[in-house]
Amino acid sequence: MSGEQITIFDTTLRDGEQSPGCSMNTNEKLEVAGALVELGVDVIEAGFPIASPGDFEAVQLIAREFGSRTTICGLARCRNEDIDRAWEALKDAEQTRIHVFLATSSIHREHKLKMDKSEIVQQAVESVKRAAGYCSDVEFSPEDAARTELDFLCEVIEKTIDAGATTVNIPDTVGYATPSQFYNCIAHLKKNVPNIHKAVISTHCHNDLGLAVANSMAAVEAGARQVECTINGLGERAGNAALEEIVMTLRTRSDYYGCDTRINTKRLFPTSRLVSTITGMQVQRNKAIVGQNAFAHEAGIHQHGMLQERTTYEIMRPQDVGFSGTNLVLGKHSGRHAFRDHIIAMGYKLDDEYFEQIFADFIALADKKKDVYDADIAALVEKRIGDTGDAWKMISLHTSAGTGSIPTATIELQYKDQEPQRDAATGDGPVDAVFGALERIIGISARLRDYQVRSISVGKDAQGEVTVEIETGGRTYFGKGFSTDIIEASAAAYLKALNKAVAGAGQPTPARPEAV
Repeated sequence: MSGEQITIFDTTLRDGEQSPGCSMNTNEKLEVAGALVELGVDVIEAGFPIASPGDFEAVQLIAREFGSRTTICGLARCRNEDIDRAWEALKDAEQTRIHVFLATSSIHREHKLKMDKSEIVQQAVESVKRAAGYCSDVEFSPEDAARTELDFLCEVIEKTIDAGATTVNIPDTVGYATPSQFYNCIAHLKKNVPNIHKAVISTHCHNDLGLAVANSMAAVEAGARQVECTINGLGERAGNAALEEIVMTLRTRSDYYGCDTRINTKRLFPTSRLVSTITGMQVQRNKAIVGQNAFAHEAGIHQHGMLQERTTYEIMRPQDVGFSGTNLVLGKHSGRHAFRDHIIAMGYKLDDEYFEQIFADFIALADKKKDVYDADIAALVEKRIGDTGDAWKMISLHTSAGTGSIPTATIELQYKDQEPQRDAATGDGPVDAVFGALERIIGISARLRDYQVRSISVGKDAQGEVTVEIETGGRTYFGKGFSTDIIEASAAAYLKALNKAVAGAGQPTPARPEAV
């Protein structure tokens, strides 16, 4: 690493979770938080504690588990009860931050808050002081800063720094800014806020115009030294700046920006896959850095250049980001030691219980497939981790279908430690019958909004990855499943989505803040 350090502030567990259908249970949030710590994230925004009891519990557990290894942050509106609740969730951590925000743009002042400029400044200052009374690390965000008058933005920033803000975050809340505009905004603050040197300038960009990463990099060029981002660019509407893109841009173009991060880049791909599995949000194949096609070179001229000299068409190496391609690795005669060594080499850290479960899955897979690839092993790990905390488990599945017959599915499920339940259903095809049988047993009726299948590796015996999106009770849920049998993978994906629906049943959508 070289040059100045950029603080990476990850908000996957807060802003990322606000992406429709991407809600996580507490166990899943702990899994993601652990992965973020291993990745080397400087600050984890663990949630919005006052939004719901579930959010509070998750922030509290993450603070207790990981607060000695990285800074754990809780979000709060500029309200006393929000700030108090945030501190209550964070107080057991060694490294804490309270992040308070208040809208400052004219459109928000007039139409949402019904407050004038002096009232905004007063409330922001009072809230920052209250947060600073709890901990020394306080962040203030003027929501919709990119559409706020620059002179007023300077005033708010100056007053909140005097009140105790150690980080001032400049959000492009609705993704409206352009890179040159955002650069000028940060440069203006550095030039016109007298005490700006007492705080770190941060940026939080949304991707409504596809400019979140570009705007974030423009802010870094202008002097911002913290970037707020999410794994895979998750977030409300079109999402946030993608952490992996920010990190690798800084690493690859350190010659230009003169900055770097503390991120262990070899953990980027495994962390991306973990978040995708847990949320059910598929990473598009041509996604920069972590997409399946990110290091694929189809054109003949590119392949020739790569053989002559890698840097002709490759500006970073797949291994630099922990990319799991289709490299042949192991077969059914591979032993535990070889398998464990390869798991470690791929960047996964598993306790003995997880390892034994995944090794058993590997042996079962090796009996079905001639060759097992890196991507297959990654899917096994992610499947086990993604199943954490699911109420319903699949015991058995049987389907029958064919020309001139009625497709039928018989499924046996178990709810926690209760007696297994079995039911059957018919459908337009075996997959439709499976979905119907799952709904009958669990007692939830859902509408399938999206169904996608793709191959994880290569060959006729490749594992399939199925992603589903369902709607029930006015809410959206995603699920993902893996298997060499596409019907089994479909059942696993649909069951995952239904499990999420069960976890959310009867719980209203939290009254979350607008995206900062």
